[in-house]
Amino acid sequence: MSNCTAFLDVNKRLGDKNALIFPSDNISISYAELYKSVCRRASLLKQSGISKGDRVCIYLPSTPEYLISYFAIWRAGAVAVPLNIVLCESEINYMMKNSGASAIITNENGQKTAGPACSDINPKPVIFVTGNKEWEDKISNISDLANPVNCSFDDLCQLQYTSGTTGKQKGAMLTHGNWMAAIDSECSLLNYKSSDVYLGIYPMAHVGVSWGISSLKAGATWVILEQFEIDKYIEYADSYKATVVAGMPPVIHSLLKTETGTEKKFESAREMISGGGPLHPSIWKEFYSRFKIPVVNAYGLSETIVVGTGTAIRPEDYQSADEFKSVGSPVGYTEMKIVDTNDHTIELAGTDVGEIALRGPAVAKGYWGMKEETEQVFFPDGWFLTGDIGFIDENGMLSITDRKKDMIVMSGWKIYPTEVEKTYISHPGIEDIAIFGCPDIHRGEVPVAAVVLANGMETNENELIKFGKERLAKYKVPRHYIFLDNLPRVHGWKLLRRELREKYCSENNSTLIL
Repeated sequence: MSNCTAFLDVNKRLGDKNALIFPSDNISISYAELYKSVCRRASLLKQSGISKGDRVCIYLPSTPEYLISYFAIWRAGAVAVPLNIVLCESEINYMMKNSGASAIITNENGQKTAGPACSDINPKPVIFVTGNKEWEDKISNISDLANPVNCSFDDLCQLQYTSGTTGKQKGAMLTHGNWMAAIDSECSLLNYKSSDVYLGIYPMAHVGVSWGISSLKAGATWVILEQFEIDKYIEYADSYKATVVAGMPPVIHSLLKTETGTEKKFESAREMISGGGPLHPSIWKEFYSRFKIPVVNAYGLSETIVVGTGTAIRPEDYQSADEFKSVGSPVGYTEMKIVDTNDHTIELAGTDVGEIALRGPAVAKGYWGMKEETEQVFFPDGWFLTGDIGFIDENGMLSITDRKKDMIVMSGWKIYPTEVEKTYISHPGIEDIAIFGCPDIHRGEVPVAAVVLANGMETNENELIKFGKERLAKYKVPRHYIFLDNLPRVHGWKLLRRELREKYCSENNSTLIL
């Protein structure tokens, strides 16, 4: 039996020990309670006609109920389709239809959007509404604690829709074997122990939920913060004595702005996780210098369940991490190589920059119902083209240069937006910045900057051009500057340069629409 919820059966022995803590609603769930809750919901799904291989969407806030729904779906042998609660009706409708979902789990508030989203789908999906009296009565009346449905390593257990940074969202087909490999890799990377307390902030609909699931595999306690709020984050890290804390670049940046003494609230933390976007070296170094917490700077994708097949910096790497630029070396059973951006069959040598390819047991089987898109990046020999550009240094450590589709080519020169952003973020007047390419009739593309100014700071285009020319090759300096209140990001951290291009770049090569 290879159902990826099997660890729940093992960990029920932990009895009254807290598995989940959800401070917002003053909820604590023991391992014994978690086991019974999952089993009862799995039984309800099966009684309602859900069988092995059926797709079941989850449309809930990032609460314990979301996680329990994951486990119940997997235990029933069905396929979880996690949806972010911020999705609108048309987005839910697309994913329900694309996945062929036969059911959706939501709550009374979510039903207001999910119900209309299912109205034109035939046959009509089953809508499970959690939290109301009818739901609670059904759950409490179930005495049958469902055993895990027997699944093979290659059986699907999840369709993880990509964030849509390059257009139409694709459902990455994740298997029980993928998840078991990911959990094993993360437990090993973080050295999880049953005495650990994990403070999680990643949306349950995101593969970052794997860090929390891995903590449960180890028998640790997971403190769930539904939405990141800096004051609550600091409070929970201190009051629950968190030993492993979830982070991301904006979180780390926010902590640096806190008053002196905040670092004492994190004295129990031995590691902080970061990923989902570039962590600027200056911010990383300043954070480590002040908080003394090693940042596990991780690299992976939805298609690899983060570091299930990916890379990461480990605390022991800090002796040689003075430049704070790398996303580390392979985790678990990961293989990695750099290939030519125009011909993936050509492997590059040395520190040449090219496209990052990964191979390992957590790589998805492909994209659901998308044969052509699957064949473009998933290959029969197991290699997966990530779409990210980078290089491997002399110590075998991976550095990310940029997204392949974000690379700007101006008059034949290659410009990597992340490199330019890392330079400009050191400007005292800049809070956040995104570099993207707009079409130009003479040069093909030119770099453009979307800038968020720090509170109370002022600057102008001429001053920023001068700043760039003093620190970058002339061709890399943005030609135009757009001043915004905030930048479009997925889940608050992954930058959506596509949205900036679509909004501000003209299709007729006139560069900008202002």
